[in-house]
Amino acid sequence: MPREVHSSEEFKGLLEKAEECRVVRRGDVVKIKLRTHKMLYTFKTNKEQADALLKDVKAKIVEI
Repeated sequence: MPREVHSSEEFKGLLEKAEECRVVRRGDVVKIKLRTHKMLYTFKTNKEQADALLKDVKAKIVEI
């Protein structure tokens, strides 16, 4: 089961462990999914905050 992250600080901490990052854009809501070795984490945010967070991602980014 995926876990939902509710704060951007916690999400930033998970960026280093991510193997893959998937981005789903639906209207004004952006869902970012981080796949780590053991778990899938999801984070829902707005467009501006998502763009700022995606600049720090070092893993492969897949736009869906």
